[in-house]
Amino acid sequence: MMEWQDVDRCFAPRTADSHKGTYGTVLSVCGSYGMAGAAALAAKAALRSGAGLVVAAVPESIYPIVAVQVPEAVFAPYPEGGAKAAVTLLPRVESASSLLIGCGLGQTRAAAELTEALLAGTTCPIILDADGINLLARHISIVETIQAPLIVTPHPLELSRLLGCSVAQVQEDRPAAAREAARRIGAVVVLKGHHTVIAEPSGETWVNPTGNPGMAVGGSGDVLAGMIAALVAQGLSPADAACCGVYLHGAAGDRAAARLSQHAMLPSDIIDELGGLFLQLEQQE
Repeated sequence: MMEWQDVDRCFAPRTADSHKGTYGTVLSVCGSYGMAGAAALAAKAALRSGAGLVVAAVPESIYPIVAVQVPEAVFAPYPEGGAKAAVTLLPRVESASSLLIGCGLGQTRAAAELTEALLAGTTCPIILDADGINLLARHISIVETIQAPLIVTPHPLELSRLLGCSVAQVQEDRPAAAREAARRIGAVVVLKGHHTVIAEPSGETWVNPTGNPGMAVGGSGDVLAGMIAALVAQGLSPADAACCGVYLHGAAGDRAAARLSQHAMLPSDIIDELGGLFLQLEQQE
């Protein structure tokens, strides 16, 4: 079971001579027509979690929408089409410290082609969420082409697709299911839900105590994915980034629920509560 002390040990004071390059670049490949909010939430969460630079790669159709919502991000609008999109984005990967793929990306053929090209052409840590996981489940052999450290953040249905089993089987023994998925695909697995489970391919497993039912709303997972991507970009190991991201995400959700109620809180409220948590970490350094 994770504790606050496990998070605290992963953070050090920022140095006086640091600059944005010190804290890494997140390349966030998220969003599609009708799912602009997912891209915005992921980018906002990454920024609020301390990334030095967030490059939001979004389809040209939603660029104007997301740009207005996240003015602090740098944008890489790409043409909607697998091959053209990959040509546009692969050069961006070279300067990225972490790559987030999947939030609101869609499951079209073009999205699948883009995802496959990015997974094969990336060496920085990859965070695969939502539609990225579903696309991976359809073409599981892709994992053989991945040279980078990988973090996947499935909910139970997505994990059942990766494992080829039922949701009931996943929920029957969540730690075992997460460990099996981590072993099969060689990734850190974040199995979301009540008492989120984080498992490494080695079998080491953590259970998160924070969070509440008010977080069971669309967009919460996008926030978590952005947070983990930012922590990896700042130099945390994939396992530490996953554990810290999950714990802080749940703790921010608990603060939002205490302030607004579980019924009324929104994923954006989770982002708003992160500042207080990072302030607490800084004051303990």
